[in-house]
Amino acid sequence: MACGAVVRTDLKAQKFLGRHGTPKGFGPSGLQAAYNLPKDGGKDATVAVIDANDDPNAEKDLAAYRTQYGLPGCSTSNGCFKKTDQDGGSHYPAPDAGWAGEISLDVDMVSASCPQCHILLVEAKSTSIDDLGAAVNQAVKQGAKYLSNSYGGDEEATDTSADDKYFEHPGVAITVSSGDSGYGAQYPAASQYVTAVGGTSLKKDSSTRGYSETVWGTSNGGEGGGSGCSKYDAKPSWQKDTSCTQRTVADVAAVADPATGLAVYDTYRAGGWNVYGGTSASAPFIAGVYALAGTPSADDVPASYPYAHTDKLNDVTNGANGSCGNYLCQAGKGYDGPTGLGTPNGVAAFTK
Repeated sequence: MACGAVVRTDLKAQKFLGRHGTPKGFGPSGLQAAYNLPKDGGKDATVAVIDANDDPNAEKDLAAYRTQYGLPGCSTSNGCFKKTDQDGGSHYPAPDAGWAGEISLDVDMVSASCPQCHILLVEAKSTSIDDLGAAVNQAVKQGAKYLSNSYGGDEEATDTSADDKYFEHPGVAITVSSGDSGYGAQYPAASQYVTAVGGTSLKKDSSTRGYSETVWGTSNGGEGGGSGCSKYDAKPSWQKDTSCTQRTVADVAAVADPATGLAVYDTYRAGGWNVYGGTSASAPFIAGVYALAGTPSADDVPASYPYAHTDKLNDVTNGANGSCGNYLCQAGKGYDGPTGLGTPNGVAAFTK
């Protein structure tokens, strides 16, 4: 598995903002406005982020992000933040700069969508699906009802076995990045038990909403968020598109284009403030939206919820992430692969 964080290398990291400085990229207030999210809600809900390797500065960097934007403190001491290894202990894996950037992105995006949420960081000892899957199971064991997974890899015939071992958790909303390589399905986004999250380019404009979105993809000068038809995973009963008899990726989307990206604070890799993107941003953001929406029903697959509330999403109708010739890589009215059913317009689409 590879993480899906994309950092802007054309921008120099901002170590110090100055007295009245503002980080580049979208912060919590802009994202909350763009997606019509409440500023409260999610109180005492726990969102788990699943990552490989260790970020030694995770808690300190999270504090800096939340202080900058006036969000409530989230620390080990006040019970809001917890870090654990995949076995539930404190034998953390070796630090890794790339995954540290991913971890900072994940916890910052949960903070942006759900400032009142608690955050559980579970660090797997390797990038194998078995270790990351063990971290998923550990998060569920510790009571998290919302899990974010910002990683993916090529599909394999054994994926359906991994589904059963690691991702079949009724009553738990599990979000997964759709990938950053454009058209082509990845796992575990292709699991029938998860919400696969695609990516958009988000811009402020003069519309009634105040923002507009297109597919993060080829029309924006890059490959973009992933989408496609799974080779191995069965189509869930709630998914009704016609050109893919298997599981189709994605389900929903949120901002992921680094060109219209997010402000993230990371000192282990980036040396301070930088702008990130990738579907590694959209997956934890959507996990926080699920938490705002409330606890899922015990026997449900929460990935099904948006399909019952398609009118409660912002339909993204322009852009593409490849040249497949149909909706699997091209946005259009209604469902499409790159952005699924659309992006959040409040939280109503993320409840039963």
